[in-house]
Amino acid sequence: MYGKSVLVTGASSGMGKACAEYLRNKGYHVYGASRHSDGSIEADDKSGGFIKMVRMDVRDDETVKSVVDSMAQEEGGIDIVINCAGYALAGAVEDTTPQEATDEFDTNFFGVLRVCRAVLPCMRAKGNGLIINIGSVAGFIAIPYQSMYSASKYALEALSQAMRIEVKPFGIKVVLIEPGDVRTGFTSGRVWTEVSKGATPYKERCQKAVEAMEHSEMSGPGPEIVVKAVAKIIASKNPPIRTVVGADYKLIAFLKRLVPDRLIEYVVAKMYS
Repeated sequence: MYGKSVLVTGASSGMGKACAEYLRNKGYHVYGASRHSDGSIEADDKSGGFIKMVRMDVRDDETVKSVVDSMAQEEGGIDIVINCAGYALAGAVEDTTPQEATDEFDTNFFGVLRVCRAVLPCMRAKGNGLIINIGSVAGFIAIPYQSMYSASKYALEALSQAMRIEVKPFGIKVVLIEPGDVRTGFTSGRVWTEVSKGATPYKERCQKAVEAMEHSEMSGPGPEIVVKAVAKIIASKNPPIRTVVGADYKLIAFLKRLVPDRLIEYVVAKMYS
């Protein structure tokens, strides 16, 4: 429906890798972006699809532009973008420096902005395109001791909703996928603020909260649950604004619109106490 050329950021592991492999097997020409790309090409002879790993740091304008320009030249355009690159920062607000918060946003928010700005001219020129931004349940329910991660995903919500309206006249669709706890390498990649590593009044509560989160992540489904959501969106002529992934979190998203904020706060505090 949208075309066969796909750019996937964060494609070296987790959700990005799973999405890239699925699309390759369905015959898509996938360019898997990663900071540590080895330049390999994995082809699927049966479908004709492939994954070409390319070096891109979403925090760097030049590498983003270089990949997008090369891809547009080789494929004649970019049809689908899946923004998966991101990481979680753990630590209390008081224990987080402005620079650590900036680094988190530089990947999770500004990285998406850079990629979108780079691909939109190409999509506008052909009057078609699909951008899938991987958000999080933390983008509508703030998680204690991971406030900057939540804030970056809240910001991504706003960016995606506004951009969806702006680019609709050009035939471009923008959607959000909001996973709950998913079992990937994301857990082991969590970064701690420097202050939180030492003696801090928040240390015990912070560690308990993050341990609870990590237990939920490792007990959750694998990235295939996100792949299913991607497949459904790509097959849809008019995909939804957002897709919450995980039955429990779909219920939470529904209840959030109905129950008082204080009750949501109480439940979240209990979950991560």
